[in-house]
Amino acid sequence: MHLSTNTLARPEPSSASIPPPQDAQALAQHNALRRLVRCLFAEGILDSGSLVFAPHGDTAWFPLWEHHALVYFSALRAAPARTFLLDGTITLVEPSGKKTAIDTPGQLIDLLAPYFDFTATAQGLAGLKNDMANSVANDALARCHRRHWNEELRQAILDTGSKGLVDYVRHHRTARDAAVLLEQWGSLEGHPFYPTWKTKPQLSPTEVAQLSPEFNACVPVRIAALRADMAYVERMPHVQDYRTWFSQQFPDVWQRWSNSLRARQQNADDWLPLPIHTWHLEHYVKEAYADEIAEGVLITDGIDIDTRPTMSFRTMVPQLPGATPFIKLPLALWLTSEQRSLQAKSIHMGPRISAVIERILAEENGFDRRLEIFPEEVALHYRHAVRQEDRPGRHLSVAYRGARQALDRSDGLLPITVATLFTASPLDGRPLVTELIERTAGRATPETVGAYFRQYARAVTRPVVAIYLLYGIGLEAHQQNTSVLCSEDGSPRGLLIRDFGDGRTFAPLLEARGYTLQPYVHPGILPTVFRDDIEPVRTFVLDACFVCHLHELALALTHEYRLPPTWLWEILREEAEGAFDAVQARVEPQLWRAEREQFLHTAWPTRSVLRMHLQQYADYRLQHRLPNPLGAAQAFGKV
Repeated sequence: MHLSTNTLARPEPSSASIPPPQDAQALAQHNALRRLVRCLFAEGILDSGSLVFAPHGDTAWFPLWEHHALVYFSALRAAPARTFLLDGTITLVEPSGKKTAIDTPGQLIDLLAPYFDFTATAQGLAGLKNDMANSVANDALARCHRRHWNEELRQAILDTGSKGLVDYVRHHRTARDAAVLLEQWGSLEGHPFYPTWKTKPQLSPTEVAQLSPEFNACVPVRIAALRADMAYVERMPHVQDYRTWFSQQFPDVWQRWSNSLRARQQNADDWLPLPIHTWHLEHYVKEAYADEIAEGVLITDGIDIDTRPTMSFRTMVPQLPGATPFIKLPLALWLTSEQRSLQAKSIHMGPRISAVIERILAEENGFDRRLEIFPEEVALHYRHAVRQEDRPGRHLSVAYRGARQALDRSDGLLPITVATLFTASPLDGRPLVTELIERTAGRATPETVGAYFRQYARAVTRPVVAIYLLYGIGLEAHQQNTSVLCSEDGSPRGLLIRDFGDGRTFAPLLEARGYTLQPYVHPGILPTVFRDDIEPVRTFVLDACFVCHLHELALALTHEYRLPPTWLWEILREEAEGAFDAVQARVEPQLWRAEREQFLHTAWPTRSVLRMHLQQYADYRLQHRLPNPLGAAQAFGKV
């Protein structure tokens, strides 16, 4: 009997693209297989209890009972929280003894689909394979660019006598430019368990390179004009008027924009500046909002400014003098299998929760100066003056993140986006976090690594747990939304958090401390302010901060330094206990005990990304639970 091992469907190549070298393609394929294997077992789509490991080493077999065959993994590491990491190859072993290498995600999906815990539709399977193929192609393209970029950085590091990339940018770039460079350079991997992490099916390879942060892209943004009576504007209390604020933050842009309106015989007082991503403008806005353009509600002609995309692809950093705000934009583009609109909920809630958090940080001294934010000072969306419906504005909107306090620093702290810490250094190919741990002392000892991880876990858990338990605010502290503030010696001192439009809050705790947060309510839109149950906020914190951030760092350091398999999670447990202990006197005892149990002992909830994709996102709220890795005797791995 021969089992089907159909190859991956590939997107059509662009005439402007150059096929990546074979080794880049192979690395990208392995990256995809690694993610797929991890998701299949973590989400319980495949039963990890069926894995059979060799008595010694990391070889393992997954039986295909119906076909009397085996899937052989030459190196599959078992880690806490039902995490299985593929380091080697995958081979199908058939009853006859025939062996077939499984080299692509498409082959593996076809092979294992009959053994999923649900019956996936043909459309769901085809969609996943196509999106993974597109992701692999984009990953391979990025790896080719990365070689040249890394060589340029390596040479700059050597020419300046710097100790590494972090040392180089710290002493040869402004804090703002250093943070942006590290963010773009660190955009290669993305969320480690997203199987479609680089999917951009609407873009050609040339467009991917022109628009994506991992290519060090510089992207023009059009400053269009939206009629003032056709917009809803949300702002923090210190912002009295959007036009005045914009003219102060972007003085030259404001002047040029105003002049362009006057050239059209328009009064600038009747209009609001509206940034629009140029791809979005040409491929969506001009058609979708053709009526608004024809009616004179929206003027799409205007001036362009150069920007650099951050990890989110659609939050743009203006390349202008001074500490200009970041600009978050909608994009009618499928990224990581979701279309990136900017809904009214985010527009309304971002400035509101930013204002509340800023007041809390002032009162709490930044939780021992461990927490800072990019406040969303102003946000707006199109809303027709007569029809007054929010939904049409989800693709005609903008949110501005204040960056002056966060990036124009004089305290010696350098913000490094957390995902960047996992990216391979241009000097030695090791995770960048090793530069922070080792400095000039050579390869770190296990004791040094453990001490650093303890310091890091404390810098993260203390403010995140405190603001949650005391105020009911859930920070989405995952790798992309979070920067760690590092001192000159590489020590983690605190967090810099962004993106509050979809943040979750438990209103009773907030109100008990004298704060209020007006919720956004709209039919069909999931709420972000909760009253009856704190569970959605807790899930938000656990998934983003503990599963996607701290657990990942523990995995990376354990592998890099060959540490005992549960040691860093034991340290994390101690620091989580310390974070709870630090606020115990200020928290109602029953709540404190219940939440401590949920964080330290109960299984952790996280998003079922692969299952959602296979089910074509019929339900965006699917979750699974991972065994909590913080127990000292927590079972993990081969069962």
